[in-house]
Amino acid sequence: MSDQSDAPEADPEDPAAAGSDQDAATTAEVPEPAAESVEPEGPRDEAREELLGRFVEALGDAVVDSHIVVDKDLWIRVSVDAWQEAGQVARNQLQARYFGFLSAIDWMPSPFGRSMDSEVDRLLDSAAAADGQADTDDEVSEASGFEHGFAGGETRFQVFARVASIGNQANNWGVTLKVDVPDDTLALSTWTKVYAGADWHEREAHEMFGIDFTGHPALRNMYLPTGFEGHPLRKDFPLLARHVKPWPGIVDVEQMPTSDADAAEEAGPEGVDA
Repeated sequence: MSDQSDAPEADPEDPAAAGSDQDAATTAEVPEPAAESVEPEGPRDEAREELLGRFVEALGDAVVDSHIVVDKDLWIRVSVDAWQEAGQVARNQLQARYFGFLSAIDWMPSPFGRSMDSEVDRLLDSAAAADGQADTDDEVSEASGFEHGFAGGETRFQVFARVASIGNQANNWGVTLKVDVPDDTLALSTWTKVYAGADWHEREAHEMFGIDFTGHPALRNMYLPTGFEGHPLRKDFPLLARHVKPWPGIVDVEQMPTSDADAAEEAGPEGVDA
């Protein structure tokens, strides 16, 4: 065995030896990659996620969008062609036998502004904007430019319905189903063949928004006289009476006392009217 002193010494002027030393130094200076930080997942609602999955399993691509508010509610938007089928799935497959309501909404901003909002609403909106807490839950559609609330949307009008399963106290649930109403036809399939209670609700939506429900037995007016022109719940319908005389519920707003002390102060001394 040869002695270590017999090993040849490296020539400091040898380029190969210098490069080897430099590579070794560089390798030694490379720090180890830091462990990736994993963002903790937010709260989950497994029950509603499972319910959504059952709708997706039954309807497939007809489920356009959805939104879950944990421990509160589920919204599901379906395609126009699957609107009636969505009701059938809810009632017959998932046992949502309770029909709450069906209605419509016009997402177009009012051309008359917000002159009919109460002063309380204006104050709350201003305070939220100042605190940077303005409502960010509404989703703005690139196609229409309108805000459409939970689960989004693509058209000016939407129809939505509330159904629920309430037979089992340990597994009660509800869901809001919604659908975009085509701008060119303003027509959907009726739900009366699925939920008989949808009859009057669809008549009201037809009368107030001008939406047709194909297959409905009788879309007659319930409130307005025959021959009435226009649909009063559309945003572009002018409520002239409200411009002449504000709705009493807006101008006659009385603030509720915030505490017993405030209530006593507003009431004044005993026996004396405030």
